[in-house]
Amino acid sequence: QLMLVETGGGLVQPGGSLRLSCKASGAPSDYYAIGWFRQAPGKEREGISCISGADDRDGKTIYVDSVKGRFTISRDKAANTAYLQMDNLKPEDTAVYYCAAVLAFCSADNLRYLRYDYWGQGTQVSVSS
Repeated sequence: QLMLVETGGGLVQPGGSLRLSCKASGAPSDYYAIGWFRQAPGKEREGISCISGADDRDGKTIYVDSVKGRFTISRDKAANTAYLQMDNLKPEDTAVYYCAAVLAFCSADNLRYLRYDYWGQGTQVSVSS
């Protein structure tokens, strides 16, 4: 059973940066795609980025338009951890952020329709002056 734990959330001013971490345990995660999702108050959960696992030679990544150019997803195989570097944060980025894993490639459909099997508990990100 794969378990995921997110850390790194907090309160930051507009224009600031945060780096979220997603630590996997309980099973090897190398071949799982890792996705990052967020859910703002009163809104549905949305997928914002994903990265493929070790079976994808290209190391495919996907970003939704609202975070493209500001967020960067990465993973450290040795640390069994994925990251989401968030720069130039905006108030509309305020949400609970979740990471999730699926034994498949990173794909736009899986991200859009939340087709992930293992989820973390979430970490709060608040962007406010």
